[in-house]
Amino acid sequence: MTLSPVTRRRLAIFRQHRRGYVSFWIFLVLFGASLFAEFIANDRPLLIRFDDRWYFPVLEDYSEDTFGREFMPTEADFTDPVLQRLIWAHGWMIWPAVPYNFATTVKDLPSPAPSPPSARNLLGTDDQGRDVLARVIYGLRLSVLFGFSLTAVTSVVGIIAGAVQGYYGGLTDLLFQRFIEVWNGMPELYLLIILASIITPSFWVLLIFLLLFRWMNLTGLVRAEFLRGRNLEYVRAARALGVSDITVMWRHILPNAMVATLTYLPFILSGSVTLLSTLDFLGFGLPPGSPSLGELVAQARSNLQASWLGFTAFFVLGGVLTLLIFVGEAVREAFDPRRLPV
Repeated sequence: MTLSPVTRRRLAIFRQHRRGYVSFWIFLVLFGASLFAEFIANDRPLLIRFDDRWYFPVLEDYSEDTFGREFMPTEADFTDPVLQRLIWAHGWMIWPAVPYNFATTVKDLPSPAPSPPSARNLLGTDDQGRDVLARVIYGLRLSVLFGFSLTAVTSVVGIIAGAVQGYYGGLTDLLFQRFIEVWNGMPELYLLIILASIITPSFWVLLIFLLLFRWMNLTGLVRAEFLRGRNLEYVRAARALGVSDITVMWRHILPNAMVATLTYLPFILSGSVTLLSTLDFLGFGLPPGSPSLGELVAQARSNLQASWLGFTAFFVLGGVLTLLIFVGEAVREAFDPRRLPV
């Protein structure tokens, strides 16, 4: 695939923004690693060799009687010392780097939970005895995936709404603007509190609810671009030739509107991650026990004596948002028309 000269120039400008370029790769590595959280932090072995057979507990469930008749036909608990000794007596197993998942309760802690960082728990444990590092890995994946999902869905809806407003104008634009003003004034947090009192918000319920109020992020920007673009000569010529409105909007105006839109996406993503963390901190986000960066902040607030929880929450959440902001600055500079040759 051959890139156009303008695209190559934008990529070159993006690379020249050292802070944003480095931040992009750091974020990509961290998020990419979190996508394989089950292989990095898990209370199940990655691989077991038992009686000349191969087992993959990280991918498949096994019952305890698979490894000995004296066990019950229940799901195997690989943290059980008896089961571990039996496996080592008849073979071997490979554990992940962090032998806990986000819900594992660490046994035999040296001090009451929350316990400070140690060789077993590099970032310590929370007040329920769960490994903080494992929850950070899973929480990063969950928060960023939620942010990506919310950003993608709200951006699509907002771009469509802004395109319809700007292209047709007149009464359509007037009525749409009045609706946005009324809808934007809805008490979002109060409605979420009411929703949480009726049902337990899940990932998808929370995503749909926030979509109802967050789709207006790009509407004003796209509306302005379409109001300007619909009066351009080539757009008017296409309409005069009988080209359909959808084709004109998609082929002739939207590409120009997307230039300005793309510069806002990293900032919208960082706002989406912050929004989920805020809701989890307040207790109106994901179900209790879910690995979330906001829940980690709540843990730090409830356990002021456990300073490691506060430092971890600050550096993880602040670091992710800082990386996204730096990437957004680089993208905005790359799409700045003043940096492109005329």
